[in-house]
Amino acid sequence: MDLPALPYRRSRNDGRPERQAFDPQSWTGALTVTGTVPVLLWVVQFANAADQYQLDRFGVRPREVDGLWGLVTMPFLHAGYGHLLSNTIPLVLIGWVVLLAGVRTWAVVTAIVVVGGGALTWLVGPGDSLIVGASGLVFGWLGYLLARAYFSRRLKWIAVAVLVLVFFGTLLFGLFPTLNSNVSWQAHVCGFVAGVGAGALLHPRAADSRRARRSAVS
Repeated sequence: MDLPALPYRRSRNDGRPERQAFDPQSWTGALTVTGTVPVLLWVVQFANAADQYQLDRFGVRPREVDGLWGLVTMPFLHAGYGHLLSNTIPLVLIGWVVLLAGVRTWAVVTAIVVVGGGALTWLVGPGDSLIVGASGLVFGWLGYLLARAYFSRRLKWIAVAVLVLVFFGTLLFGLFPTLNSNVSWQAHVCGFVAGVGAGALLHPRAADSRRARRSAVS
């Protein structure tokens, strides 16, 4: 059976067919990239569960020096299969929306949320606790998308933010304190704040930008 040919375009130089390069900023390319993130997390989860969750010791330990490693490793670790399952779809789809803005934007926002949100969690999280999970990253991406719409005032990004709220608006309830001691609402809030900060940094209001330019010229 013949396999379907991959898309190609003809080279301007010699007329030979040239395969299209993978574009991580296209709709399908971005979805492919963000779809690999949960795959990696599930691999880590299977290994962690097989080892009686010994890897969770690398999570964030608030206000403990040894817990600083968790700033980077926290999103890769989860307390159980249900915990990771609840994060899987938001990781793919919300991360996909952020990646459509560009690889550089996605990388910068992710770095700010992971490091900045993780540091805030380390500072304000409950003592004698171990915090793991990618929820902070999810809330950070969500905060960025909302802040981008607010600060940029671009109709396209406002529409994107509204659509994201339609599908994932209920996540915002996770920003409020809960009686469930197993849920770190602090990590949610800190990730969200870091995401809003990323939005303010990358998309300053037009009036503020003009004012800054006038000040530089004066």
